[in-house]
Amino acid sequence: MSTSIPVDVDLFDEIERLRKERNAVILAHYYQESEIQDLADFIGDSLQLSKAARDTEADVILFCGVHFMAETAKILNPERVVIVPDMNAGCSLADSCPADELKAWKAEHPDHLVVSYINCTAGTKAESDIICTSSNAKAVVDSLPADKPILFAPDRNLGAYLVRETGRDMDLWQGTCIVHETFSERKTIDLLAEHPDARLVAHPECEPPLLRLAHHVGSTSSLLRFTAESGHKKFLVATEPGIIHQMQKANPDAEFIPVPGQDDSCNCNECPFMRLNTLEKIYLALRDLQPRIEMPEAVRLAALKPLQRMMELSI
Repeated sequence: MSTSIPVDVDLFDEIERLRKERNAVILAHYYQESEIQDLADFIGDSLQLSKAARDTEADVILFCGVHFMAETAKILNPERVVIVPDMNAGCSLADSCPADELKAWKAEHPDHLVVSYINCTAGTKAESDIICTSSNAKAVVDSLPADKPILFAPDRNLGAYLVRETGRDMDLWQGTCIVHETFSERKTIDLLAEHPDARLVAHPECEPPLLRLAHHVGSTSSLLRFTAESGHKKFLVATEPGIIHQMQKANPDAEFIPVPGQDDSCNCNECPFMRLNTLEKIYLALRDLQPRIEMPEAVRLAALKPLQRMMELSI
C-alpha cells in the first residue's frame, strides 16, 4: 500500500471526492487541528460523537480522534468499515487501564459496580457495567443504586470530581491524562492575577488544585457552551487547546488564553496523539480504506452492553 501522494493533489478536493465515492462520514473530536474540524461532517465530544456514530447511515466511518473513539464507533457499527488516519493515535489514559488489570481489580471487589470513563479500550469497556463520558458522568453515577459500591476507572481526577459532585464513595483507578495533568497551578494563578476579568474554564480530568480555581468545570461541550453563553469576553482555557477553534467561532469577540503546562520547553497542553492526524493521512485513509479498526466479536458484544446502558439513559 503506497503512502505517496502526488504533488499536484488538492487534498481538500480529493477528500471531498473520496467522501462521496465511499459514502463516508468524517467524525472529528474538538481536539483535532482546526482544518480537520472544518472538513468534518460531525464534530463534538465523546458523547456527541458516539451518538453520531450510532446514528450514521454511511458505509464508511472515518474517525479523526484517538483509537478508543474509533473503537467505540466500531462497537456500535460492526457492519460498517471504520478507519482512522493514524493507528498510533492512542491515549495515555486508555493505556493506563489494561483490561486484564481491571478484571483483576473487579475480582477483588465482587460486590462493586464498575463505571468506566469512555476513554478506555474496548477490552476495558467489556469488563465494565456501564460507560460514562465527562458530559454525563454525574447522571450515570446518580442512576446507580445508592447501596451499590462503585469502582471508577480509569481517570482518578474525573473520579475525584464525581465523588465531590455526587457524594458517592468510589474506589478510583489511578489513571490520568498526560495533557490534563500537566497544567500548571502556579502559572494559572499568575494568569488569573494578570487577567482579573477572565473566567477560568477547566475539564474535570485536570488535577484537583486547578479545578478549585476554575469558574466553570465541565466536558468539552459544556466548556464550549459556557464560553458562548456566559456573556464574558475573556477566558483561560484548561483543556486541550484544539477546542479554542470552536470557542472562537461561537464567540468571535472574546479572547481565549490557553493555560500553559508546567514545562516551558514543550507544548504540553496539546495532545500528541490527537495531533498525529493530518489531512494527508485522512486522504490516504479514505483512498485505501486503511487503517481499519477490528476486534473480536466476543469483545465487541461485551463492550456494547455497557455502552448501550449509558445510551439508554438518554443523557
